[in-house]
Amino acid sequence: MNPSDRHDRSFALYGTDKSEAQPVRLVAGRLTADLAGGQLRAVRYDGVEVLRGVAFLVRDRDWGTYDPDIDNLVVDQRADGFSVSYTARCHGPENTELVLRVTILSEAGGPLVFHAEAMSRSGFETCRCGFCILHPIVGLAGQPVTVTHVDGSIETSTFPDLIAPWQPFMAMRGIAHRVMPEVTAECLMEGDTFEMEDQRNWSDASYKTYVRPLALPWPYTIEANEPVRQRVVLTITDSRKALPAPAAGSAGPELVRLTPGAASGRMPAIGLVVTPEEAATTFAAGARLNALGVQELLFHFDPLAGHDGRALADFAAIAALHQGTTTLEIALPCRTAVTDELAEIAAMARAAGFAPDAIVVSPAVDRQSTPPGSAWPDCPPLDAVYSAARAAFPACRLGGGMLSYFTELNRKRVPPDMLDFITHCTNPIVHAADDLSVMQTLEALPFITRSVRSIYGDKAYRICPSTIPMRHNPYGSRTMDNPAGGRIAMANTDPRHTADFAAAFALGYAARVVEAGLDCLTLSALTGPFGLIAGPGEPVGVGRMRPLHGVVQGLAALFDARWTQCVSSAPDKVLALAVEKQDGGRLLWVANLTPRVLTVDVSAWSEDASSAVDRLELQPFGLGRVE
Repeated sequence: MNPSDRHDRSFALYGTDKSEAQPVRLVAGRLTADLAGGQLRAVRYDGVEVLRGVAFLVRDRDWGTYDPDIDNLVVDQRADGFSVSYTARCHGPENTELVLRVTILSEAGGPLVFHAEAMSRSGFETCRCGFCILHPIVGLAGQPVTVTHVDGSIETSTFPDLIAPWQPFMAMRGIAHRVMPEVTAECLMEGDTFEMEDQRNWSDASYKTYVRPLALPWPYTIEANEPVRQRVVLTITDSRKALPAPAAGSAGPELVRLTPGAASGRMPAIGLVVTPEEAATTFAAGARLNALGVQELLFHFDPLAGHDGRALADFAAIAALHQGTTTLEIALPCRTAVTDELAEIAAMARAAGFAPDAIVVSPAVDRQSTPPGSAWPDCPPLDAVYSAARAAFPACRLGGGMLSYFTELNRKRVPPDMLDFITHCTNPIVHAADDLSVMQTLEALPFITRSVRSIYGDKAYRICPSTIPMRHNPYGSRTMDNPAGGRIAMANTDPRHTADFAAAFALGYAARVVEAGLDCLTLSALTGPFGLIAGPGEPVGVGRMRPLHGVVQGLAALFDARWTQCVSSAPDKVLALAVEKQDGGRLLWVANLTPRVLTVDVSAWSEDASSAVDRLELQPFGLGRVE
């Protein structure tokens, strides 16, 4: 492939020509790991994932993750093991710097040892500096685990099945679990006190054991010339009497099978979010709005951001172009009596001629996270907020929950009796923004929806704007600007949203949440950085539709159609929707979640589908249809 073709392909897949460095595979006997960006990913034993990742991370004051400059990287892969060493530098504000010195060692049959030392000559402000150890969720949720605490006591428990709102384990020194029959893994953490959080709250596909308890103050300062030293030791105990031969790698394209499952239901309505900042461009694209055929428009209104009656008038103009339903999402200031604030907003809406079918009301302060150990901010009782909303908007359906993420809804559970529906958002780049981590967040979505159902039963349930770029940061003072178009955690723009990657992610998202019986799913705006219409410099050309458009339009066309569960033999690689069409046929809509060409066996659907196609070859992040 010549450089020009490679550039075009990268832009089509990722919206950028900046490619991620390929990981280095490390091998020590039956243990393997991938080294990427100084971190270990996919630590496996005999092909079974033991740890999703081990990384020494540094966070800034807004919980953004530094991307350090790595120097002097030395990788020594030997026949019986490996060693890695490097130096990394984090550059902070006001010319501060933190230098990391790292070594990683393992030999066949021995432990994996990851050692790090951090030192600053200037002093360095951070919210976290230390190891994060990620355990996978698939195969471990609900399974036994043994935790050794810093006082030497041992706790026998299980990894949470439903998502734990607070830390399941505190004051940790070690954690052990079964990898497979007669094989266990123990992870020892030294140098500080560790605790675990259930990262599925943020749609991360992991349980994270991290350093520095959240009850301690943050941000804090690493004092000048005071080293921070930590070590992680992973020990695999293999008691099998006969060891199987190492698995041989397969030749040719990987084959993934899709088979029918037992569950079925109805497809949700599809929504678009509209903000006052994008109202003019959305109105100007009214013809495209109608052509999309979405069922719902969600209008965001935040008086603290300066939104007023002019925004509501703009919303009224857009609503007049729309043939479906509308919802007004209100971030309520709660600076004065909530009855007065809501009555004022309702009066402005009437004056603007804007009559939404539903409203979602949430105190603005609840958009910000309240971490463990922190004091809850002042906020009126939610019953009082909902009563005032009913009085101000008596003809509207009332929704409540969180305008931010499931994390906040799980930690501050809203009283449901006065509500017609529950809502929250998700975002896949809260903690990490590399391609693999973003796609892996899809694994966590069924756990999120099942946890919501366990709390709120069969209450109508909406997932509101859930896009790759982050529209709001509950964990800091801002989202991160991304002028260079990189893969940045907590960024308010992301190049992948403009490319094939986002289309595959969105179809995979729908496939993962459809079994929750959603009332509505919102995956984008029409215009702007969260939208469907391309801007300058994008792969498809300014003013044209981004690849995500095809998924949103296609999902909207399937509203209320009956879906049948589609089981993937490799759901980390391929996800699919199987939906009955109005003409009585069936649509099988398939997404490749990987950067590799995959072959998908759909022969199990041939008896029911009108097509005789038995196999699909899917390009990287490609979509395929069998009708």
